[in-house]
Amino acid sequence: MLNTDQSLAAIVAHPTQALASLSVLAIKDGKIIYERQFGRRYINAADSVKDIQADTNTLYRIASVSKMVATVGAMILVEQGKLDLDVDISHYLGFKVRNPNFPDDVITTRMLMSHTSSLRDDADYNFPIGVTMQSFLVPGAANYGDGSQWAKPSDDTNKAPGKFFNYVNFNWGMIGCVMEAASGQRFDHFMRDRLLRPLHIAGGYNPEELSPEELSNVAVLYRKKKENDTVWNSAGPWIVQVDDYHTKSVVKRAGLENYVLGSNATLFSPQGGLRISVHGLGRLMQMLMNQGQLDGVRVLQAASIKTLLSEQWRYDEKRKNGDTDKGIFLSWSLGFQHFTDVSAPHYGDRLVNVAPKFSGFGHLGEAYGLNSGFFFDPKTRNGLIYAIGGLSADSETTYGEYSSLSPWEEKILTALHREINH
Repeated sequence: MLNTDQSLAAIVAHPTQALASLSVLAIKDGKIIYERQFGRRYINAADSVKDIQADTNTLYRIASVSKMVATVGAMILVEQGKLDLDVDISHYLGFKVRNPNFPDDVITTRMLMSHTSSLRDDADYNFPIGVTMQSFLVPGAANYGDGSQWAKPSDDTNKAPGKFFNYVNFNWGMIGCVMEAASGQRFDHFMRDRLLRPLHIAGGYNPEELSPEELSNVAVLYRKKKENDTVWNSAGPWIVQVDDYHTKSVVKRAGLENYVLGSNATLFSPQGGLRISVHGLGRLMQMLMNQGQLDGVRVLQAASIKTLLSEQWRYDEKRKNGDTDKGIFLSWSLGFQHFTDVSAPHYGDRLVNVAPKFSGFGHLGEAYGLNSGFFFDPKTRNGLIYAIGGLSADSETTYGEYSSLSPWEEKILTALHREINH
C-alpha cells in the first residue's frame, strides 16, 4: 500500500489528469500533523531548469475559499458593533437596495452570506473602476442593463430574498461594499490589517499590495487548454491562465487612489481573489478550531464562531428551495458550507468515502485551473486543506466516484483522511 506521500505524488503525476502543483495540509486534534507540496508553482516551457517547485510559502489565488475568509473578517465588524447581519444593507450603502421583482423585501448581510439574497451573477460580478454598485443595481441607472442581476418570480418556487438558495459570486462583492461602509477602510486593507497580519498570514486580496517576496511566491495557475477553448489536451503543454508574476509585473490600476469606499469592492475580488498559502489557511483553521484565537491572538469570540457555523439554509427536495449544482450544495451557514455527507454517483457533498466518516464545515474553490478545499470538523478538531495550481482535465466533465467532486479531489481527501486516522 502506498504511503501518503506516494499516493499524493501519484495523483499529481496521473497520466491523463496531471496537476501542475499541489499543496496539502492535515490537522488532527487541532495540530498540524501533515504538510506537503508537490509539483511546480512556476513552469518554464523553454527551460525546465528554471522551473520553481511549490513549497510552504507558495501563495495560491485560492478562488471561492476567499468568500469564507472574507466572512470571518465581516464577523470582526459584527463584534465591534459596526455591522448588524439583519439590518437592511441600504443602511450601510447609502442607497436603497431592492430586487425590483420583490420591492417590499429587505436584503440583509445575512442573506448575502447565505446565498439567499436574490442577487444573480448573470449580469457579471466584477466591475472596473468607475462603475458603482448603485449604478448597477438600481433600475434605470447607467449600468443597470436588463435586470438579470436580480432573481425573478417563479411559478413553482419562492425566490424572494431570504427564501431561495442560489450560489452567487456577486453576493461577496456586495459584502465587501458593506464592510467598507461599516469599517471606513478599503476591503483589501481591512482584511490584511484585521485578520491576515494579526495571524501572521502572508498574502492578501490585492496583488498590487503584495510585497516583492509575496509576489515571488505566488503560484502561476495553469490549464492544459487555451483560454477561450473548450478542448483539453492532457498530453499538451501547461498554459498560463493567471498570476504569472515571473514574466510580467503587477499592473497598478489608474484611479484607485480616488476610490470611494463602499462603491465597488468587486475591485478587490472578495469572492475569489485572495492569494494565500495552504499553511496560512491552516493557521486560519486552527484559529476557528480554537474558538477564535491562535498563539495568544484573539480574532473572534467563541460565540461568533458558533454564529458563523449556524445553519441558515438546507435543501428541501419537496419544496425545491435552492439550486444544489449537482448536489454539491445541500446546506449553508454564514459564508461556510455545511457538508452533510450525502453521496450518490456524480452527486452529493460527501468528502471521504471511507471510515471513519469526515464531515463538517468549510468551502470549495475553482477558477483558472485551481481547485481548493478547506474542511474542518469543530467537534473532533480535524481538518483537511488542499490547493491545486493547475488542471490537465476538465473538472466539469470528469466525475468522481461518490460525490460531485472531481476524481483527483476525492483521492486527495482520501489520502489526507488516511493520514489523520492511521
